[in-house]
Amino acid sequence: MEETPTAAPTPPRTHIPWRLLALFYDLWPVMALWFLTAVPFMLVDVAIHGDVRHNIEPFSLMQWLLWLTCWAVAGIYATWSWRRGGQTLGMRPWRIRLVTADGAAPGWGDLWRRYLVGTASLLLGGIGFFWAWFDRDRLAWHDRASNTRVVREPKRP
Repeated sequence: MEETPTAAPTPPRTHIPWRLLALFYDLWPVMALWFLTAVPFMLVDVAIHGDVRHNIEPFSLMQWLLWLTCWAVAGIYATWSWRRGGQTLGMRPWRIRLVTADGAAPGWGDLWRRYLVGTASLLLGGIGFFWAWFDRDRLAWHDRASNTRVVREPKRP
């Protein structure tokens, strides 16, 4: 008799609270990167206005450029971390990893699509994240859009 090869068991899907905890944990390194990103903008603003007590004007071109740059820096942090090892700093303590639907490492296009849809979801009050509570596969909008999954790794012995 010929034995049929059994497929490797798929890692369990990650519970939504762990995903939210990882997102909260990742907020801290991203905020540090934002502080560093803001320094050149503040220096340029001081050079323009000659006053260190002057803030960047709300809704000015400088402020929009700062926000766009901060968004890009956060995207570089996330996509680079996911591409490098499937995890951001916030995902490591809960042993969760980002993979494609077939278990492979996602490509750059998938990662940036995930980041874009995740951003849109956050701007809409997080509805795309909370969608996972009702999704049959427990996938958020950005999971579906990028064909990625967040899985939980087993404990190491």
